[in-house]
Amino acid sequence: MAQVEATTERIIAADAETVFDALADYKEVRGKVLPGQFSEYEVREGGDGEGTLVHWKLQATSKRIRDCVLEVSEPTEGQLVEKDRNSSMVTTWTVTPSGEGKSKAVVSTVWNGAGGIGGFFEKTFAPKGLGRIYDELLQNLATEVEK
Repeated sequence: MAQVEATTERIIAADAETVFDALADYKEVRGKVLPGQFSEYEVREGGDGEGTLVHWKLQATSKRIRDCVLEVSEPTEGQLVEKDRNSSMVTTWTVTPSGEGKSKAVVSTVWNGAGGIGGFFEKTFAPKGLGRIYDELLQNLATEVEK
């Protein structure tokens, strides 16, 4: 089993605190900025950063749907980590200042991939597909906070 990683980043025309607060707001903002590949979104505990428990289904391909129950932590300032209780998947969101009134948002997801030929295809294609999904999410986030 090889580790698979997908990383996407975007410069957003809003300060880092505003962007981070929006990302950490699972009650109001996060559900609004998720692209169509996410369904059955539900905040089960908390709703604001650390201590939040959130559920969604992620349809990465026409045949691949992940049922995710994510525990949210904030290990360092400007960072959210979502650990899936149902798999090895961990998504880390990092928001840092990037010039006057701008910030850089980086999302990186890692998981233990399948073995064999299926694992080869997963490692080859899954990062690109997930990257496109997260790029759309970051675009939606930018639209939300740049209002």
